[in-house]
Amino acid sequence: MCRGRLRALAGQAEIEWSWILSATGAYEPFWTLTGKALDHALAVHGVADPALRADLLAAYRELDAYPEAAPMLSRLRARGIPTAILSNGSPEMLAASVAAGGLGPLLDDVLSVHPLRCFKPDARVYALATARFACQPHEVAFVSSNPWDAYGAQRFGFRVFWVNRSGGPAEYWLDQTATILPDLAALPERLA
Repeated sequence: MCRGRLRALAGQAEIEWSWILSATGAYEPFWTLTGKALDHALAVHGVADPALRADLLAAYRELDAYPEAAPMLSRLRARGIPTAILSNGSPEMLAASVAAGGLGPLLDDVLSVHPLRCFKPDARVYALATARFACQPHEVAFVSSNPWDAYGAQRFGFRVFWVNRSGGPAEYWLDQTATILPDLAALPERLA
């Protein structure tokens, strides 16, 4: 079984389940959803290997940042632009990811949905950023590679940058409402 296919199926379930939970007023920490989604993907493919499950979950906590992330954040910080992560991830997941990517010193904050007990694209999640930085939605440059997240942020009023690494067709009318980037490298110049 290909780990990539397992991760893709688990990731799809993870996001779908977060939407269903939010829509029904229920909540589970995202790390719990990650484990359940991985269990689902393993079951779909008939894999019952506890060591593989443990290995995949451990790898999830050690994901590297994209190579252009740190230089891009450094350039934003040099210009005095505050930086943050706004994520569905639980605080523990986010702390591990930020540490693994070496991004901690380049961020002003890491905002999790956990205190709200709901997930993106709920507008209350995007409001975490405006509350934290005491600003209006149009003052926030929001970056995401997830088209559904970019759409939710755009609906909230953020200036949206959709990172379309695969070059696939635009979803949710993002070709009309967002700035589309192939990666993070050009973001600082696009904020001028």
